[in-house]
Amino acid sequence: MLVAYICKVNQFDNLRIQLELLEWPNIYLYKFIVPNENEKIALVTSLFDENTEIGFLPSGKGNYLSISAKEVALNAQSIIEKYEKVSKIKGIITL
Repeated sequence: MLVAYICKVNQFDNLRIQLELLEWPNIYLYKFIVPNENEKIALVTSLFDENTEIGFLPSGKGNYLSISAKEVALNAQSIIEKYEKVSKIKGIITL
């Protein structure tokens, strides 16, 4: 009898593997494409503290906003946790 095992693959597993190759703490640059809506922009930026460098760049038509956030991360898990939180916000694209 052949038994198939299905592994739940986390969408961030490949990123985690790459991040675990780095030395920690390290500087990490997050990039997101966000609908140009105040609530969604606030939800994303609220995940970062006052020491984070955050930049904004509107799209050509102004419908979207590129948000870049550069911060010192303590480990790979802290980065994955932020991406998991952002992934719950509808309409956000992570790069």
